[in-house]
Amino acid sequence: MTWLMVLFFTVVIGFPFFIMVSVSLQTMQEIYLPELVLFPARPQFINYVRAMKNGNWGRYFFNSGYVTLIVVAISLFINSMTGYAFARIKFQGRKLLFILLLIGMMIPPQVTMVPLFIMMKSFPLAGGNNLLGMGGRGLINTYAGLIIPFIAGSFGVFLCRQFYLSFPDDIDNSARIDGCSRFLTFTRIYLPLSRPVLASLGILKFTGTWNEYIWPLIMTNSDSMKTVQVALTMFRDEAEILWNQLMAATIVSSLVIYILFVCLQKYFIAGILSGSMKE
Repeated sequence: MTWLMVLFFTVVIGFPFFIMVSVSLQTMQEIYLPELVLFPARPQFINYVRAMKNGNWGRYFFNSGYVTLIVVAISLFINSMTGYAFARIKFQGRKLLFILLLIGMMIPPQVTMVPLFIMMKSFPLAGGNNLLGMGGRGLINTYAGLIIPFIAGSFGVFLCRQFYLSFPDDIDNSARIDGCSRFLTFTRIYLPLSRPVLASLGILKFTGTWNEYIWPLIMTNSDSMKTVQVALTMFRDEAEILWNQLMAATIVSSLVIYILFVCLQKYFIAGILSGSMKE
């Protein structure tokens, strides 16, 4: 019964990906046939070459990779440090702040998109703006405008807090006896032990930032600043949609996520499980 369930979910999850690969190898004539074509008569691997030639994909991948890596690096440090503070440091108003943090997780990101855009456009002393945030374009069409909104995250803080709650108090007491400050205790003891939770959080953050479409779409207005997800819309025009090239480019852009997950799969599972338990 277990194997049947595994087979069922494998088919359900894998079939859309199989269709995507199949379409990427078809001609436009095969795609528009009335019946579904699962196996193209002559696989058109040239579609991948044409897709990569349709635009400056080297630049698009660089933009996505640069923004994603910066976001992951900074957010992991900030989220883990904030989670450590909520879990190990007792201060006045800690519970209230954590409740507000949980409330922030319930707000859809679409609700905050317009205020975030106004903040980025009115960022003081950036993009020609004066001290009051007027007169220029702010952080629009810049890497900073793509990075800053994704650095902080309520879920990352929550996951790290749950992970650090599982540590015994003896660790903090021993570090305090040895003369370690709070920051040294975090960086020298807790941070090195946080590999599972940081790996799982890093995968989630990497995937979310890499696949982000709406925010880069409204924040960039030049071809040199486009990310991969925004560039995928180039295969659509007023006449038709080049489905085979679109699927080919989508597969290439998705390989980064697949490779990352395969390499860090054991850490991802361990991090999720460790963050869900408290001793």
